[in-house]
Amino acid sequence: MRLEHRRDGTRRTLASDVDVADTFLSKARGLMFRRSIPDGYALVFPFGESGKRDLHMMFVPFDIDALWLVDDEVVAKKRLRAWRGVGIETADTVVELPAGAADDLESGDTVRLVE
Repeated sequence: MRLEHRRDGTRRTLASDVDVADTFLSKARGLMFRRSIPDGYALVFPFGESGKRDLHMMFVPFDIDALWLVDDEVVAKKRLRAWRGVGIETADTVVELPAGAADDLESGDTVRLVE
């Protein structure tokens, strides 16, 4: 499984090491208590329907890039700071990436999980 970014007919791999948080426990834990995440990694939170989705960085000692998606389209992007970052947006999927991995993404870009 990989996470792919598409814009204007071009595509690139955002992450080739992808975990899907698809249980209550894995969604609640997220990246908490990890010491770091490698380049090329993504944690994807599928929710099935759009709604307000909030992220916090409690017990996460490194910065991340967070994407809020609706129907695979980026609706918001935010750099969340270690320990104190917070973000809330409407999404049906949330993606967490290493800080800097989403620097060239913009609202309206497509990001999708590819098997």
